[in-house]
Amino acid sequence: MNFRRGQRREEPEINFIPLIDLLLVVLIFLLVTTTYSKFSELQVNLPSAAVDPAVERPVEIAIGVGADGRYTIDGAAAAWRDAGTFAQQLARSAAGRSEPTVVVYADAGASHQAVVNVLEAARLAGLGKVSFATQTGGARKP
Repeated sequence: MNFRRGQRREEPEINFIPLIDLLLVVLIFLLVTTTYSKFSELQVNLPSAAVDPAVERPVEIAIGVGADGRYTIDGAAAAWRDAGTFAQQLARSAAGRSEPTVVVYADAGASHQAVVNVLEAARLAGLGKVSFATQTGGARKP
């Protein structure tokens, strides 16, 4: 039985005003409770484009370490007996030079121990500045 036959059904309305009021209250709450932190800035000194006068290259002592265990000091063959004798040879090579830098030219096949031996000898000789030379450019040959 349908008692409401002639009556039209009213569509329910959605009232958005209370929803908007609620969202405004939440927005105000978020704005009030939010803490604003100031981000610290990192001061960076950028390089300038001005050309500085040429700087002298440091005095170098070139030490070569071969894959077969041979050593050279400034191109001259040096025998490895122990770190003390090699340090004496380095000290003789550094005599008369002001604050020389030891540059190690090690072969890719040289053992790590051979390079560590050079570092130990440089320490014993009192040479604190040590650098390693690297190969730049093309692909390595097998």
